Amino acid sequence: MNDSIRLGEAPVGLVDLAAVARGRRTIELTDAARRAMRVSEDWVAELSAQMDRGEDTQAIYSINTGFGSLSGRQAFRSSAQARDLSRRLVVSNAAGVGRHLDPEVVRAAMLIRAASLVRGYSAVRPEVVETILRMLERDVVPVVPEYGSLGASGDLIPLAHMALVMSRDESGEAEIDSGEAFFQGQRMSGVAAMAAAGIERLVLGPKEGLALLNGTSFSTAQTALALADAETLLETAEIAAAMSIEALMGFGDAFIPELHEARGHPGQIATAASIRRLLDGSRLIDGGIGRDPERQPPQDAYSLRCVPQVLGPVRDTLAFVRGIVEREINAATDNPLIFADRLPGRSLKAVSGGNFHAEYVAFAADFLSIAVTEIGNIAERRLFRLNDGTLNRGLPDMLVASEHVGMDCGYMLPQYLAAALVSDCKTLAHPDSVDSIPTCSNQEDHVSMANNAGRHARQIVKNIENVVGIEVLMAAQALELRLKERGFGAEALAPASRAVLSMLRATPATDGRPIGHLERDLVLYPRIHKAAELVNSGAVLDAARAALV
Repeated sequence: MNDSIRLGEAPVGLVDLAAVARGRRTIELTDAARRAMRVSEDWVAELSAQMDRGEDTQAIYSINTGFGSLSGRQAFRSSAQARDLSRRLVVSNAAGVGRHLDPEVVRAAMLIRAASLVRGYSAVRPEVVETILRMLERDVVPVVPEYGSLGASGDLIPLAHMALVMSRDESGEAEIDSGEAFFQGQRMSGVAAMAAAGIERLVLGPKEGLALLNGTSFSTAQTALALADAETLLETAEIAAAMSIEALMGFGDAFIPELHEARGHPGQIATAASIRRLLDGSRLIDGGIGRDPERQPPQDAYSLRCVPQVLGPVRDTLAFVRGIVEREINAATDNPLIFADRLPGRSLKAVSGGNFHAEYVAFAADFLSIAVTEIGNIAERRLFRLNDGTLNRGLPDMLVASEHVGMDCGYMLPQYLAAALVSDCKTLAHPDSVDSIPTCSNQEDHVSMANNAGRHARQIVKNIENVVGIEVLMAAQALELRLKERGFGAEALAPASRAVLSMLRATPATDGRPIGHLERDLVLYPRIHKAAELVNSGAVLDAARAALV
Protein backbone atom coordinates (compact mmCIF):
# COMPACT_ATOMS: atom_id res chain seq x y z
CA MET A 1 0.00 0.00 0.00
CA ASN A 2 3.02 2.32 0.23
CA ASP A 3 3.71 2.06 -3.51
CA SER A 4 2.82 5.14 -5.53
CA ILE A 5 -0.17 5.10 -7.81
CA ARG A 6 1.09 5.74 -11.34
CA LEU A 7 -1.63 7.90 -12.82
CA GLY A 8 -2.15 7.26 -16.50
CA GLU A 9 -0.66 3.76 -16.42
CA ALA A 10 -3.65 1.76 -15.14
CA PRO A 11 -7.16 2.57 -13.95
CA VAL A 12 -7.54 3.82 -10.37
CA GLY A 13 -9.44 1.23 -8.34
CA LEU A 14 -11.61 1.59 -5.24
CA VAL A 15 -8.80 0.38 -2.97
CA ASP A 16 -6.41 2.91 -4.53
CA LEU A 17 -8.92 5.71 -4.04
CA ALA A 18 -9.53 4.88 -0.38
CA ALA A 19 -5.77 4.66 0.22
CA VAL A 20 -5.24 8.16 -1.15
CA ALA A 21 -8.28 9.59 0.62
CA ARG A 22 -7.43 8.08 4.00
CA GLY A 23 -3.86 6.87 3.98
CA ARG A 24 -2.22 9.64 1.94
CA ARG A 25 -0.78 7.19 -0.54
CA THR A 26 1.37 9.05 -3.05
CA ILE A 27 0.60 9.50 -6.74
CA GLU A 28 2.87 9.99 -9.74
CA LEU A 29 1.92 11.47 -13.10
CA THR A 30 3.40 9.20 -15.76
CA ASP A 31 4.91 10.22 -19.08
CA ALA A 32 2.13 8.26 -20.76
CA ALA A 33 -0.42 10.53 -19.11
CA ARG A 34 1.45 13.64 -20.22
CA ARG A 35 1.53 12.37 -23.80
CA ALA A 36 -2.19 11.59 -23.73
CA MET A 37 -3.01 15.07 -22.44
CA ARG A 38 -0.78 16.87 -24.92
CA VAL A 39 -2.92 16.02 -27.99
CA SER A 40 -6.03 17.94 -26.92
CA GLU A 41 -3.92 20.60 -25.19
CA ASP A 42 -2.10 21.34 -28.46
CA TRP A 43 -5.38 21.58 -30.36
CA VAL A 44 -6.71 24.26 -28.01
CA ALA A 45 -3.33 26.03 -27.99
CA GLU A 46 -3.48 26.35 -31.77
CA LEU A 47 -7.00 27.73 -31.50
CA SER A 48 -5.74 30.33 -29.00
CA ALA A 49 -2.90 31.25 -31.35
CA GLN A 50 -5.39 31.78 -34.18
CA MET A 51 -7.39 34.13 -31.97
CA ASP A 52 -4.28 36.12 -31.06
CA ARG A 53 -3.28 36.36 -34.72
CA GLY A 54 -6.65 37.95 -35.45
CA GLU A 55 -7.80 35.08 -37.65
CA ASP A 56 -11.46 34.15 -37.92
CA THR A 57 -12.08 31.47 -35.31
CA GLN A 58 -15.21 29.38 -35.00
CA ALA A 59 -17.17 29.62 -31.76
CA ILE A 60 -16.34 26.59 -29.63
CA TYR A 61 -18.41 26.09 -26.52
CA SER A 62 -16.59 26.81 -23.24
CA ILE A 63 -13.29 27.62 -24.95
CA ASN A 64 -14.14 30.96 -26.52
CA THR A 65 -17.85 31.31 -25.67
CA GLY A 66 -19.95 31.60 -22.53
CA PHE A 67 -21.49 28.67 -20.67
CA GLY A 68 -24.86 26.96 -20.52
CA SER A 69 -27.69 29.14 -21.77
CA LEU A 70 -25.16 32.03 -22.04
CA SER A 71 -23.05 30.28 -24.67
CA GLY A 72 -24.42 32.33 -27.57
CA ARG A 73 -22.74 32.19 -30.95
CA GLN A 74 -20.10 34.91 -30.77
CA ALA A 75 -16.52 33.83 -30.17
CA PHE A 76 -14.28 35.88 -27.90
CA ARG A 77 -11.48 37.66 -29.71
CA SER A 78 -8.35 36.80 -27.73
CA SER A 79 -6.82 34.01 -25.71
CA ALA A 80 -6.59 36.45 -22.78
CA GLN A 81 -10.38 36.60 -22.76
CA ALA A 82 -10.54 32.81 -22.85
CA ARG A 83 -8.18 32.60 -19.85
CA ASP A 84 -10.20 35.22 -18.00
CA LEU A 85 -13.34 33.21 -18.77
CA SER A 86 -11.86 30.16 -17.03
CA ARG A 87 -11.14 32.05 -13.82
CA ARG A 88 -14.47 33.90 -13.86
CA LEU A 89 -16.26 30.56 -14.13
CA VAL A 90 -14.47 29.29 -11.03
CA VAL A 91 -15.30 32.45 -9.06
CA SER A 92 -18.96 32.50 -10.09
CA ASN A 93 -19.51 28.82 -9.33
CA ALA A 94 -18.03 28.85 -5.82
CA ALA A 95 -21.44 29.29 -4.21
CA GLY A 96 -21.85 26.36 -1.82
CA VAL A 97 -23.32 26.32 1.69
CA GLY A 98 -23.47 23.94 4.63
CA ARG A 99 -20.91 22.11 6.71
CA HIS A 100 -17.60 21.45 5.02
CA LEU A 101 -17.13 17.97 3.62
CA ASP A 102 -14.84 15.53 5.39
CA PRO A 103 -11.25 15.89 4.17
CA GLU A 104 -11.28 12.29 2.93
CA VAL A 105 -14.14 13.12 0.56
CA VAL A 106 -12.31 16.16 -0.82
CA ARG A 107 -9.08 14.18 -1.26
CA ALA A 108 -10.97 11.41 -3.06
CA ALA A 109 -12.66 13.95 -5.35
CA MET A 110 -9.30 15.55 -6.16
CA LEU A 111 -7.87 12.19 -7.22
CA ILE A 112 -10.96 11.41 -9.30
CA ARG A 113 -10.69 14.77 -11.07
CA ALA A 114 -7.03 14.08 -11.83
CA ALA A 115 -7.83 10.57 -13.10
CA SER A 116 -10.45 12.04 -15.42
CA LEU A 117 -8.18 14.76 -16.81
CA VAL A 118 -5.32 12.39 -17.64
CA ARG A 119 -7.58 10.56 -20.08
CA GLY A 120 -6.51 13.30 -22.48
CA TYR A 121 -9.88 14.59 -23.69
CA SER A 122 -10.12 17.71 -21.52
CA ALA A 123 -7.50 19.99 -23.10
CA VAL A 124 -5.70 20.82 -19.89
CA ARG A 125 -1.97 21.12 -19.31
CA PRO A 126 -0.16 18.54 -17.21
CA GLU A 127 0.57 21.38 -14.76
CA VAL A 128 -3.10 21.36 -13.76
CA VAL A 129 -2.98 17.71 -12.74
CA GLU A 130 0.46 18.13 -11.16
CA THR A 131 -0.92 20.93 -8.98
CA ILE A 132 -3.71 18.66 -7.74
CA LEU A 133 -1.22 15.91 -6.99
CA ARG A 134 1.11 18.28 -5.09
CA MET A 135 -1.85 19.45 -3.02
CA LEU A 136 -2.64 15.84 -2.12
CA GLU A 137 1.00 15.10 -1.32
CA ARG A 138 1.50 18.19 0.85
CA ASP A 139 -1.87 17.98 2.60
CA VAL A 140 -3.66 21.01 1.17
CA VAL A 141 -7.36 20.16 1.37
CA PRO A 142 -9.80 22.78 0.06
CA VAL A 143 -12.76 23.64 2.29
CA VAL A 144 -15.78 22.46 0.29
CA PRO A 145 -19.37 23.03 1.51
CA GLU A 146 -21.64 19.99 1.32
CA TYR A 147 -24.54 21.57 -0.60
CA GLY A 148 -24.71 22.88 -4.15
CA SER A 149 -24.29 20.10 -6.69
CA LEU A 150 -27.19 18.84 -8.80
CA GLY A 151 -25.19 15.97 -10.26
CA ALA A 152 -25.36 17.67 -13.73
CA SER A 153 -23.62 19.63 -15.19
CA GLY A 154 -21.40 17.71 -12.94
CA ASP A 155 -20.48 18.84 -9.42
CA LEU A 156 -19.95 22.45 -10.45
CA ILE A 157 -20.23 24.16 -7.06
CA PRO A 158 -18.09 21.82 -4.93
CA LEU A 159 -15.46 21.53 -7.65
CA ALA A 160 -15.35 25.33 -7.92
CA HIS A 161 -14.43 25.54 -4.23
CA MET A 162 -11.53 23.19 -4.99
CA ALA A 163 -10.46 25.12 -8.10
CA LEU A 164 -10.69 28.44 -6.27
CA VAL A 165 -7.79 27.40 -4.05
CA MET A 166 -5.52 26.10 -6.82
CA SER A 167 -6.03 28.88 -9.40
CA ARG A 168 -5.61 32.65 -9.46
CA ASP A 169 -6.67 35.69 -11.44
CA GLU A 170 -4.06 36.74 -13.99
CA SER A 171 -4.56 40.42 -13.12
CA GLY A 172 -4.44 39.93 -9.34
CA GLU A 173 -7.07 39.27 -6.69
CA ALA A 174 -8.00 39.80 -3.07
CA GLU A 175 -7.01 37.03 -0.67
CA ILE A 176 -10.66 36.57 0.25
CA ASP A 177 -11.29 35.40 -3.32
CA SER A 178 -8.85 32.49 -3.01
CA GLY A 179 -11.24 30.26 -1.09
CA GLU A 180 -10.25 28.36 2.03
CA ALA A 181 -8.24 25.24 2.67
CA PHE A 182 -6.86 23.10 5.44
CA PHE A 183 -3.08 22.89 5.44
CA GLN A 184 -1.86 20.14 7.73
CA GLY A 185 -5.17 20.38 9.58
CA GLN A 186 -5.18 24.18 10.02
CA ARG A 187 -7.89 26.19 8.25
CA MET A 188 -6.74 29.27 6.33
CA SER A 189 -7.21 31.13 3.06
CA GLY A 190 -6.40 29.37 -0.19
CA VAL A 191 -3.51 31.78 -0.81
CA ALA A 192 -2.03 31.08 2.62
CA ALA A 193 -2.45 27.30 2.36
CA MET A 194 -0.81 27.07 -1.04
CA ALA A 195 2.02 29.37 0.01
CA ALA A 196 2.62 27.38 3.19
CA ALA A 197 2.80 24.20 1.12
CA GLY A 198 5.11 25.80 -1.44
CA ILE A 199 2.71 25.26 -4.33
CA GLU A 200 2.22 27.92 -7.01
CA ARG A 201 -1.39 28.76 -7.86
CA LEU A 202 -2.18 28.52 -11.57
CA VAL A 203 -3.49 30.98 -14.09
CA LEU A 204 -5.96 28.73 -15.89
CA GLY A 205 -5.88 28.51 -19.65
CA PRO A 206 -8.79 28.28 -22.09
CA LYS A 207 -11.10 25.34 -21.26
CA GLU A 208 -9.24 24.54 -18.04
CA GLY A 209 -11.76 26.20 -15.75
CA LEU A 210 -14.64 24.15 -17.06
CA ALA A 211 -12.50 21.01 -17.20
CA LEU A 212 -11.90 21.33 -13.46
CA LEU A 213 -15.55 22.00 -12.62
CA ASN A 214 -17.60 20.01 -15.09
CA GLY A 215 -17.40 16.44 -13.78
CA THR A 216 -18.87 13.90 -11.37
CA SER A 217 -15.92 13.87 -8.98
CA PHE A 218 -17.61 14.73 -5.69
CA SER A 219 -20.67 12.58 -6.34
CA THR A 220 -18.36 9.69 -7.16
CA ALA A 221 -16.09 10.35 -4.17
CA GLN A 222 -19.01 10.27 -1.72
CA THR A 223 -20.38 7.07 -3.25
CA ALA A 224 -16.99 5.39 -3.54
CA LEU A 225 -16.06 5.95 0.10
CA ALA A 226 -19.52 4.85 1.22
CA LEU A 227 -19.03 1.70 -0.85
CA ALA A 228 -15.58 0.99 0.58
CA ASP A 229 -17.03 1.17 4.09
CA ALA A 230 -20.15 -0.77 3.09
CA GLU A 231 -18.08 -3.71 1.86
CA THR A 232 -16.37 -3.99 5.26
CA LEU A 233 -19.71 -3.40 6.99
CA LEU A 234 -21.41 -6.25 5.12
CA GLU A 235 -18.80 -8.82 6.09
CA THR A 236 -18.87 -7.57 9.69
CA ALA A 237 -22.67 -7.78 9.69
CA GLU A 238 -22.38 -11.47 8.75
CA ILE A 239 -20.08 -11.98 11.74
CA ALA A 240 -22.46 -10.18 14.10
CA ALA A 241 -25.39 -12.17 12.71
CA ALA A 242 -23.54 -15.44 13.25
CA MET A 243 -22.77 -14.47 16.84
CA SER A 244 -26.45 -13.68 17.48
CA ILE A 245 -27.57 -16.92 15.82
CA GLU A 246 -25.15 -18.83 18.02
CA ALA A 247 -26.25 -17.02 21.18
CA LEU A 248 -29.89 -17.81 20.33
CA MET A 249 -29.05 -21.48 19.66
CA GLY A 250 -30.21 -21.22 16.08
CA PHE A 251 -30.68 -24.01 13.57
CA GLY A 252 -27.89 -24.84 11.15
CA ASP A 253 -30.34 -26.23 8.58
CA ALA A 254 -30.96 -22.72 7.22
CA PHE A 255 -27.38 -22.57 5.91
CA ILE A 256 -27.02 -26.00 4.27
CA PRO A 257 -25.46 -25.35 0.82
CA GLU A 258 -27.96 -27.40 -1.19
CA LEU A 259 -30.74 -25.10 -0.02
CA HIS A 260 -29.05 -22.01 -1.46
CA GLU A 261 -27.79 -23.69 -4.60
CA ALA A 262 -31.41 -24.60 -5.35
CA ARG A 263 -32.13 -20.89 -5.69
CA GLY A 264 -28.91 -20.05 -7.49
CA HIS A 265 -28.11 -16.44 -6.54
CA PRO A 266 -24.34 -16.03 -6.03
CA GLY A 267 -24.63 -13.54 -3.17
CA GLN A 268 -26.99 -15.76 -1.22
CA ILE A 269 -24.75 -18.79 -1.77
CA ALA A 270 -21.70 -16.81 -0.63
CA THR A 271 -23.38 -15.43 2.50
CA ALA A 272 -24.66 -18.87 3.50
CA ALA A 273 -21.13 -20.24 3.11
CA SER A 274 -19.80 -17.36 5.22
CA ILE A 275 -22.31 -18.05 8.02
CA ARG A 276 -21.43 -21.76 7.95
CA ARG A 277 -17.74 -20.98 8.34
CA LEU A 278 -18.43 -18.54 11.15
CA LEU A 279 -20.60 -21.07 13.03
CA ASP A 280 -18.36 -24.07 12.40
CA GLY A 281 -17.29 -25.72 15.64
CA SER A 282 -20.09 -24.30 17.80
CA ARG A 283 -21.83 -26.59 20.31
CA LEU A 284 -24.77 -24.21 20.49
CA ILE A 285 -26.08 -24.67 16.95
CA ASP A 286 -28.78 -27.30 16.38
CA GLY A 287 -28.61 -29.37 13.18
CA GLY A 288 -26.76 -28.61 9.99
CA ILE A 289 -24.72 -30.50 7.40
CA GLY A 290 -24.78 -34.22 8.24
CA ARG A 291 -26.62 -33.70 11.52
CA ASP A 292 -30.36 -33.79 12.16
CA PRO A 293 -31.83 -31.03 14.34
CA GLU A 294 -32.95 -32.13 17.78
CA ARG A 295 -35.62 -29.49 18.41
CA GLN A 296 -38.81 -29.29 16.40
CA PRO A 297 -39.79 -27.54 14.25
CA PRO A 298 -36.25 -26.69 13.09
CA GLN A 299 -37.11 -23.12 12.09
CA ASP A 300 -35.86 -19.82 13.44
CA ALA A 301 -37.41 -16.41 13.00
CA TYR A 302 -36.66 -14.78 9.66
CA SER A 303 -34.05 -12.40 11.11
CA LEU A 304 -31.92 -15.49 11.81
CA ARG A 305 -33.05 -17.98 9.18
CA CYS A 306 -33.09 -15.57 6.24
CA VAL A 307 -29.70 -13.91 6.72
CA PRO A 308 -28.41 -15.35 3.39
CA GLN A 309 -31.59 -14.30 1.60
CA VAL A 310 -31.21 -10.70 2.85
CA LEU A 311 -27.46 -10.13 3.05
CA GLY A 312 -26.90 -12.14 -0.14
CA PRO A 313 -28.78 -9.55 -2.24
CA VAL A 314 -26.76 -6.87 -0.46
CA ARG A 315 -23.58 -8.63 -1.63
CA ASP A 316 -24.77 -8.75 -5.22
CA THR A 317 -25.92 -5.12 -5.13
CA LEU A 318 -22.60 -3.89 -3.76
CA ALA A 319 -20.77 -5.83 -6.47
CA PHE A 320 -22.93 -4.10 -9.10
CA VAL A 321 -22.30 -0.71 -7.49
CA ARG A 322 -18.54 -1.34 -7.43
CA GLY A 323 -18.52 -1.86 -11.18
CA ILE A 324 -20.21 1.51 -11.76
CA VAL A 325 -18.04 3.34 -9.26
CA GLU A 326 -14.72 2.02 -10.52
CA ARG A 327 -15.61 2.90 -14.10
CA GLU A 328 -16.71 6.38 -13.06
CA ILE A 329 -13.52 7.05 -11.09
CA ASN A 330 -11.62 6.82 -14.37
CA ALA A 331 -14.21 8.38 -16.69
CA ALA A 332 -13.83 11.53 -18.77
CA THR A 333 -16.81 13.51 -17.51
CA ASP A 334 -16.41 17.15 -18.58
CA ASN A 335 -17.86 18.90 -21.62
CA PRO A 336 -17.00 19.39 -24.37
CA LEU A 337 -14.47 16.61 -24.85
CA ILE A 338 -11.68 17.16 -27.36
CA PHE A 339 -10.86 14.32 -29.79
CA ALA A 340 -8.03 16.10 -31.58
CA ASP A 341 -6.50 13.05 -33.29
CA ARG A 342 -9.81 11.40 -34.09
CA LEU A 343 -13.11 12.16 -35.86
CA PRO A 344 -11.88 12.18 -39.47
CA GLY A 345 -13.81 14.49 -41.76
CA ARG A 346 -14.47 17.04 -38.99
CA SER A 347 -12.55 20.22 -38.35
CA LEU A 348 -14.42 20.73 -35.07
CA LYS A 349 -12.82 18.26 -32.70
CA ALA A 350 -14.68 19.56 -29.64
CA VAL A 351 -17.76 17.40 -29.06
CA SER A 352 -20.54 18.57 -26.78
CA GLY A 353 -22.36 15.82 -24.95
CA GLY A 354 -23.51 14.89 -21.48
CA ASN A 355 -20.85 12.79 -19.74
CA PHE A 356 -21.16 15.17 -16.78
CA HIS A 357 -24.63 13.75 -16.09
CA ALA A 358 -24.20 11.58 -13.00
CA GLU A 359 -27.22 9.31 -13.32
CA TYR A 360 -24.99 6.24 -13.13
CA VAL A 361 -23.57 7.50 -9.84
CA ALA A 362 -26.99 8.53 -8.54
CA PHE A 363 -28.38 5.05 -9.18
CA ALA A 364 -25.30 3.46 -7.62
CA ALA A 365 -25.59 5.59 -4.48
CA ASP A 366 -29.34 4.99 -4.21
CA PHE A 367 -28.96 1.22 -4.62
CA LEU A 368 -26.15 1.29 -2.03
CA SER A 369 -28.34 3.21 0.41
CA ILE A 370 -31.25 0.79 0.05
CA ALA A 371 -29.03 -2.26 0.40
CA VAL A 372 -27.16 -0.99 3.48
CA THR A 373 -30.41 0.07 5.12
CA GLU A 374 -31.49 -3.57 4.89
CA ILE A 375 -28.34 -4.65 6.73
CA GLY A 376 -29.56 -2.50 9.61
CA ASN A 377 -33.21 -3.49 9.26
CA ILE A 378 -32.57 -7.18 9.82
CA ALA A 379 -29.85 -6.58 12.44
CA GLU A 380 -32.18 -4.46 14.57
CA ARG A 381 -34.72 -7.32 14.61
CA ARG A 382 -32.08 -9.61 16.05
CA LEU A 383 -31.30 -7.03 18.74
CA PHE A 384 -34.96 -6.95 19.71
CA ARG A 385 -35.01 -10.75 19.87
CA LEU A 386 -31.86 -10.91 22.01
CA ASN A 387 -33.45 -8.52 24.53
CA ASP A 388 -36.89 -10.16 24.74
CA GLY A 389 -37.06 -12.88 27.40
CA THR A 390 -40.00 -14.49 25.57
CA LEU A 391 -38.03 -14.78 22.30
CA ASN A 392 -34.37 -15.33 23.27
CA ARG A 393 -34.63 -18.97 24.37
CA GLY A 394 -33.98 -18.55 28.04
CA LEU A 395 -31.64 -15.56 28.32
CA PRO A 396 -32.45 -12.82 30.87
CA ASP A 397 -34.54 -9.85 29.78
CA MET A 398 -32.43 -7.05 28.29
CA LEU A 399 -29.39 -9.33 28.54
CA VAL A 400 -28.59 -8.40 32.11
CA ALA A 401 -28.69 -10.89 35.00
CA SER A 402 -29.67 -8.39 37.65
CA GLU A 403 -29.64 -9.34 41.30
CA HIS A 404 -33.10 -7.78 41.51
CA VAL A 405 -35.11 -7.92 38.27
CA GLY A 406 -36.04 -4.42 37.18
CA MET A 407 -33.11 -2.67 38.82
CA ASP A 408 -31.12 -2.60 35.58
CA CYS A 409 -32.17 -1.69 32.04
CA GLY A 410 -29.22 -3.57 30.55
CA TYR A 411 -29.24 -3.38 26.75
CA MET A 412 -32.76 -1.98 26.51
CA LEU A 413 -31.69 1.45 25.25
CA PRO A 414 -29.11 0.37 22.65
CA GLN A 415 -31.97 -1.36 20.84
CA TYR A 416 -33.89 1.94 21.00
CA LEU A 417 -30.88 3.66 19.46
CA ALA A 418 -30.68 1.05 16.72
CA ALA A 419 -34.36 1.55 15.96
CA ALA A 420 -33.83 5.32 15.67
CA LEU A 421 -30.83 4.87 13.37
CA VAL A 422 -32.61 2.39 11.12
CA SER A 423 -35.66 4.63 10.93
CA ASP A 424 -33.42 7.52 9.88
CA CYS A 425 -31.99 5.33 7.13
CA LYS A 426 -35.44 4.50 5.83
CA THR A 427 -35.95 8.21 5.17
CA LEU A 428 -32.44 8.77 3.80
CA ALA A 429 -32.77 5.77 1.47
CA HIS A 430 -35.57 7.40 -0.52
CA PRO A 431 -33.95 7.54 -3.98
CA ASP A 432 -32.52 10.94 -4.86
CA SER A 433 -32.20 9.88 -8.49
CA VAL A 434 -35.97 10.14 -9.04
CA ASP A 435 -35.82 13.89 -8.40
CA SER A 436 -34.91 16.62 -10.88
CA ILE A 437 -35.29 20.42 -10.82
CA PRO A 438 -34.48 22.27 -14.07
CA THR A 439 -31.80 24.99 -14.02
CA CYS A 440 -29.96 27.37 -16.36
CA SER A 441 -33.00 28.76 -18.20
CA ASN A 442 -34.15 25.19 -18.84
CA GLN A 443 -30.98 24.29 -20.75
CA GLU A 444 -30.16 21.90 -17.94
CA ASP A 445 -33.67 20.55 -17.66
CA HIS A 446 -32.92 17.14 -16.15
CA VAL A 447 -30.39 16.51 -13.40
CA SER A 448 -29.39 13.46 -11.35
CA MET A 449 -29.03 14.75 -7.77
CA ALA A 450 -26.13 12.30 -7.45
CA ASN A 451 -24.24 14.34 -4.88
CA ASN A 452 -27.25 14.31 -2.56
CA ALA A 453 -27.48 10.56 -3.12
CA GLY A 454 -23.81 10.14 -2.24
CA ARG A 455 -24.12 12.24 0.93
CA HIS A 456 -27.10 10.19 2.05
CA ALA A 457 -25.30 6.92 1.30
CA ARG A 458 -22.39 7.95 3.53
CA GLN A 459 -24.74 8.83 6.38
CA ILE A 460 -26.61 5.55 6.01
CA VAL A 461 -23.37 3.57 6.19
CA LYS A 462 -22.33 5.46 9.33
CA ASN A 463 -25.74 4.80 10.91
CA ILE A 464 -25.60 1.08 10.20
CA GLU A 465 -22.01 0.79 11.42
CA ASN A 466 -23.43 1.85 14.78
CA VAL A 467 -26.24 -0.71 14.54
CA VAL A 468 -23.85 -3.56 13.72
CA GLY A 469 -21.52 -2.36 16.46
CA ILE A 470 -24.42 -2.60 18.92
CA GLU A 471 -25.11 -6.14 17.70
CA VAL A 472 -21.49 -7.12 18.32
CA LEU A 473 -21.79 -5.77 21.89
CA MET A 474 -25.11 -7.46 22.56
CA ALA A 475 -24.23 -10.77 20.91
CA ALA A 476 -21.02 -10.93 22.95
CA GLN A 477 -23.04 -10.37 26.15
CA ALA A 478 -25.58 -12.98 25.04
CA LEU A 479 -22.90 -15.57 24.27
CA GLU A 480 -21.42 -15.23 27.75
CA LEU A 481 -24.86 -15.54 29.32
CA ARG A 482 -25.60 -18.61 27.18
CA LEU A 483 -22.34 -20.32 28.16
CA LYS A 484 -23.15 -19.73 31.81
CA GLU A 485 -26.72 -20.99 31.38
CA ARG A 486 -25.49 -24.17 29.65
CA GLY A 487 -22.51 -24.69 31.94
CA PHE A 488 -20.11 -24.56 28.99
CA GLY A 489 -16.68 -23.01 28.70
CA ALA A 490 -15.60 -20.68 25.92
CA GLU A 491 -14.41 -23.68 23.88
CA ALA A 492 -18.08 -24.42 23.14
CA LEU A 493 -18.23 -21.34 20.91
CA ALA A 494 -17.34 -21.23 17.26
CA PRO A 495 -13.70 -20.09 16.92
CA ALA A 496 -14.76 -16.93 15.05
CA SER A 497 -17.20 -15.89 17.78
CA ARG A 498 -14.64 -16.69 20.46
CA ALA A 499 -12.03 -14.54 18.71
CA VAL A 500 -14.32 -11.54 18.33
CA LEU A 501 -15.47 -11.86 21.94
CA SER A 502 -11.86 -11.99 23.13
CA MET A 503 -10.88 -8.98 21.02
CA LEU A 504 -13.84 -6.99 22.29
CA ARG A 505 -13.13 -7.72 25.94
CA ALA A 506 -9.47 -6.74 25.46
CA THR A 507 -10.39 -3.39 23.89
CA PRO A 508 -11.00 -0.30 26.04
CA ALA A 509 -14.03 1.85 25.33
CA THR A 510 -13.57 5.49 24.33
CA ASP A 511 -13.56 6.44 28.02
CA GLY A 512 -10.61 4.12 28.67
CA ARG A 513 -12.58 1.60 30.68
CA PRO A 514 -12.72 -2.07 29.60
CA ILE A 515 -15.65 -3.29 27.52
CA GLY A 516 -16.47 -5.98 30.09
CA HIS A 517 -19.52 -8.15 30.66
CA LEU A 518 -22.42 -5.94 31.76
CA GLU A 519 -23.51 -6.98 35.26
CA ARG A 520 -25.26 -3.75 36.21
CA ASP A 521 -26.13 -0.52 34.44
CA LEU A 522 -23.37 1.89 33.48
CA VAL A 523 -22.90 4.60 30.87
CA LEU A 524 -22.99 2.78 27.54
CA TYR A 525 -22.19 5.40 24.92
CA PRO A 526 -18.38 5.01 25.19
CA ARG A 527 -18.82 1.29 24.45
CA ILE A 528 -21.16 1.98 21.55
CA HIS A 529 -18.79 4.55 20.05
CA LYS A 530 -15.87 2.11 20.27
CA ALA A 531 -17.92 -0.75 18.84
CA ALA A 532 -18.76 1.38 15.79
CA GLU A 533 -15.05 2.20 15.41
CA LEU A 534 -14.21 -1.51 15.53
CA VAL A 535 -16.72 -2.15 12.75
CA ASN A 536 -15.49 0.74 10.58
CA SER A 537 -11.79 -0.06 11.01
CA GLY A 538 -12.25 -3.73 10.13
CA ALA A 539 -11.04 -4.88 13.56
CA VAL A 540 -14.04 -7.19 14.05
CA LEU A 541 -13.51 -8.62 10.58
CA ASP A 542 -9.78 -9.11 11.17
CA ALA A 543 -10.37 -10.93 14.45
CA ALA A 544 -12.84 -13.36 12.87
CA ARG A 545 -10.66 -13.94 9.80
CA ALA A 546 -7.63 -14.72 11.95
CA ALA A 547 -9.63 -17.43 13.74
CA LEU A 548 -10.68 -19.02 10.46
CA VAL A 549 -7.20 -19.37 8.95
